[in-house]
Amino acid sequence: MRIIKRDGRAVDYDRSKISTAIEKANKEVRKSEKATKEEIDSIIEYIEELGKKRMLVEDIQDIIEQKLMEIEKFELAKRYIVYRYNRALVRKSNTTDETILGLIRNENKELAEENSNKNTMLASTQRDYIAGEVSRDLTKRLLLPEKINKAHEEGILHFHDADYFIQPIFNCCLINIGDMLDNGTVMNGKMIESPKSFQVACTVTTQIIAAVASNQYGGQSVDLRHLGKYLRKSYNKYRKQMQEKYKGKLSEDLIEDLAKERQMVELKSGVQTIQYQINTLMTTNGQSPFVTLFLNLQADDEYIEENAMIIEEVLKQRLEGIKNEKGVYVTPAFPKLVYVLDEHNCLKGGKYDYLTKLAVKCSAKRMYPDYISAKKMRENYEGNVFSPMGCRSFLSPWKDENGEYKFEGRFNQGVVSINLPQIGIISKGDEEEFWKLLDERLEICKEALMCRHYALLGTKAETSPIHWRYGAVARLKPGETIDELLKGGYSTLSLGYIGIYELTKLVKGVSHTTKEGHEFAIKLIKHLKDATRKWKEDTGLGFALYGTPAESLCYRFARIDKEKYGVIKDVTDKGYYTNSYHVDVREKIDAFSKLSFESEFQTVSTGGAISYVEVPNMKNNLEALEEVVKFIYDNIQYAEFNTKSDYCHECGFDGEIIINDNNEWECPNCGNKDHKKMNVTRRTCGYLGENFWNAGKTKEIKARVLHL
Repeated sequence: MRIIKRDGRAVDYDRSKISTAIEKANKEVRKSEKATKEEIDSIIEYIEELGKKRMLVEDIQDIIEQKLMEIEKFELAKRYIVYRYNRALVRKSNTTDETILGLIRNENKELAEENSNKNTMLASTQRDYIAGEVSRDLTKRLLLPEKINKAHEEGILHFHDADYFIQPIFNCCLINIGDMLDNGTVMNGKMIESPKSFQVACTVTTQIIAAVASNQYGGQSVDLRHLGKYLRKSYNKYRKQMQEKYKGKLSEDLIEDLAKERQMVELKSGVQTIQYQINTLMTTNGQSPFVTLFLNLQADDEYIEENAMIIEEVLKQRLEGIKNEKGVYVTPAFPKLVYVLDEHNCLKGGKYDYLTKLAVKCSAKRMYPDYISAKKMRENYEGNVFSPMGCRSFLSPWKDENGEYKFEGRFNQGVVSINLPQIGIISKGDEEEFWKLLDERLEICKEALMCRHYALLGTKAETSPIHWRYGAVARLKPGETIDELLKGGYSTLSLGYIGIYELTKLVKGVSHTTKEGHEFAIKLIKHLKDATRKWKEDTGLGFALYGTPAESLCYRFARIDKEKYGVIKDVTDKGYYTNSYHVDVREKIDAFSKLSFESEFQTVSTGGAISYVEVPNMKNNLEALEEVVKFIYDNIQYAEFNTKSDYCHECGFDGEIIINDNNEWECPNCGNKDHKKMNVTRRTCGYLGENFWNAGKTKEIKARVLHL
């Protein structure tokens, strides 16, 4: 028998621990109240004869109390209950010591691998993680209702970002960068006026990005179209200078050429400022700012030509990469890039097709940008096209008092994700039982999301001036609260979900890509959407359904369920659950069919959704990638390419990563062994658990692979 402890770990059953606990209580009661050795053995035998493969430690303690009462050892039962209560108090008094000390000693591997953008060796990062552990501990013991804590521990749901819950800060946002640049802002108590040039506008933008990242815990997005007017300002400035200096001496055409040449130099420098500042800045949470740059050419934009120039330069510099400490050009993690496909650049003879061809080259070499179809997004969001909020979640359409749609300057209050496969496991194929249990668990998710909302109510504007007072989200007065921004759908609360594929297998016995499975999966996701709609009607808050791109959560839910329910074919045996509505990686499906299939789920997951396609050797398949991009424009809202080729981020090597004699992944070019700094293709026998086996070797491979 395996015993499931309170922290989710499974340990071997040890009968001596039961007798030890009862004997401790025995010492505190009168002789007549003591349990005899035979009575204690009888209790232990009863537990063992239940024949269970797994038992929760709380269930065993409940049985002990019950059996002591049955043999009329009431005083002993009371002392045992007190003993149990005191042990609970000891556990709750301080649960962070070992976690924090393990972090300081660099022994906490779970934290080390949780976020590949954070280096847990750095003092600044350790300080953020220590604060996070304190927050998580207080959240668990004091701030969250016991029911939600238990649901999180048991994998019923995942309460995201508990390490930040103690503070009144939120998840992610779309920065109102246009307002901040045009009307000025304040940082660290210093006024920053509207820039007079493109270079200064780029510098101010990166300062804003760093300040915003230090006062929230999720991603942020910046729409670069707001920089177009500043590039024109620089051009006008240079042209005026040239005319004043050379009028009558040089022709107008030559003056024009000189002004444009100076403009191009500033364009390159400004974009380089953005790229290098983002990658060299470190926020207060110990990492580079989690920021997405939105690359969108709007047909009616007064500055569309300037913005086309900016996008081209961004893509060129991303294609080149950034030099690492060894002087080798590598792919930077940030900023993320999202490129919008529209009629004028969807590779069908449009004026700006050249930008899309450059974007495809960039994707082939550097994995970014991601692609959004303006055509499909307008269909899903009432004619609007806007950026995801850094973390790939989307806002719902919202109109201001003038009836104008507004997206920039809005945010997400927090996320809770539901474990769908676990409901399928418990319902044992009984569909009626499944729907009943699903609704019960959705109510718990709603309560958990309301905790996020209540935690932000009453937050004063001074808590984060860059957000609430100086324009990133609002321009509130001193002493005002953010309460009105939390209501009426201005901000969102996201319900995420994991494992539609596994759930469909459990309930219907087939994949959700089959006709029967597809009908069930669509019914399910519409049911989830209806739940968020009802919550919105009941509360007036902006709930949204979010196709969660949280890869680590796919492993957490699967690990918990495997411990509790054992190995289940096509469910817990893989070591992971599929992300949201995605097609399982083991299904044989081509890129076009995958995108077509998943697009239907994106139209329902309007709180956020992205689909991935695997393309081998992308550098040699530009024409194929262009065909996929054309397909994206006509068929799916949001998609990203993954490659099946190895890549070392340390030296830029893109050959095959080897396995050395110590069973470690190693770059044959530079000797890099840090799995966080490489992509490794799946070259295994098919097993996808925690240990990886190379088909050509007999030794066990324990190196973690980030990109399967």
